Amino acid sequence: MTKAEHIGYWVETAQNDWVAVESMFETKNYLHCLFWAHLVLEKLAKAHWVKTHEDNIPPKVHNVVWLLEESNVDLGEDMKDFLEGFNKFQLSGRYPDYTKNIYKMCTKEFTYTQLEKTKEIRQCLIEML
Repeated sequence: MTKAEHIGYWVETAQNDWVAVESMFETKNYLHCLFWAHLVLEKLAKAHWVKTHEDNIPPKVHNVVWLLEESNVDLGEDMKDFLEGFNKFQLSGRYPDYTKNIYKMCTKEFTYTQLEKTKEIRQCLIEML
């Protein structure tokens, strides 16, 4: 695959996953909705990794801030602060001890607010590619 095809893979799968995010929000599956929303941003960060590195295979890490900083994406303080907090959702869906503690915070209102910011960042990352 070419570099453009690798980038396209990450963007396309992020777009497909965004459909799942919207569906999970509608069905009130808020914790998993945020887990998948994180996955969308992670995949877009990996597209940026591929764009800015010789290697077309990004590292198998989930920290969106680290991936973007290693890809020379200027996050700005607001985006960086949000993403640092949002990273917790990649763990929450994986391990029972995290799920118990974070499940209560994932109300409809909280999730909606998180998704609105995620949409903004998602669009920004797509436009920067």
